[in-house]
Amino acid sequence: MPDANTKPVVLDVNSLTVNYGVITALHGISLQIRQGDIVTLIGANGAGKTTTLRAISGLLRPSAGSVSYEGQPIHTLKPHKIVQRGLCHVPEGRMVFANLTVLENLQMGAFLRKDKAGIKQTQDYVYTVFPRLKERVSQVAGTLSGGEQQMLAIGRALMSKPRFLMLDEPSLGIAPLLVKTIFEKIVEINRQQGLTILLVEQNANLAFEISNYGYVLETGRILLHDQSPALRQNPQVKKAYLGG
Repeated sequence: MPDANTKPVVLDVNSLTVNYGVITALHGISLQIRQGDIVTLIGANGAGKTTTLRAISGLLRPSAGSVSYEGQPIHTLKPHKIVQRGLCHVPEGRMVFANLTVLENLQMGAFLRKDKAGIKQTQDYVYTVFPRLKERVSQVAGTLSGGEQQMLAIGRALMSKPRFLMLDEPSLGIAPLLVKTIFEKIVEINRQQGLTILLVEQNANLAFEISNYGYVLETGRILLHDQSPALRQNPQVKKAYLGG
């Protein structure tokens, strides 16, 4: 396995500032994510984690700073143009289309693609990663369990054929047994597809377990960043996020 520092930087967030009216949610944060890595962003509620993902994916316009993906600035692009570049965001709360079937939700994920054979191939891959989705292909998404909806949200994102995946709180509101499955699948997707993953997660223990690198966000500022095993041993992180 090559040394992490030899991998190219695919996402470069530089001095990013985001305001909600008069409130500053992000105070000039910078982070770099290297190709093929799983990077986790942890922090307390209200630290700015979701805001960071929304700013990267074009859902929020930064008031200062920049976001570059694969060497090109993307912070002025519309969200669908960012998806076209290969960067996809699975939002907090899953946001599946509750009145559509599993299959229809997956098809919505491929709405920017025209390659029918490729779409079918991706759909088959999603079913191999999440066999439960294949079993429930005709079921209305709103009737799925929380864990199944999370699988569907990730599957729908995969349908856009991303190279970079952002996951916001994938364990939120899910039965513990399914949380373990979902995290195993995140690692599987990363290894099989070579996808770079940025993971926002309340469960810091789990997040550090599967990630290469981590950032700790506190009130809109990066407090710490390091290799995940080192952060896991950091007394500050242990006390605040790992219950020790």
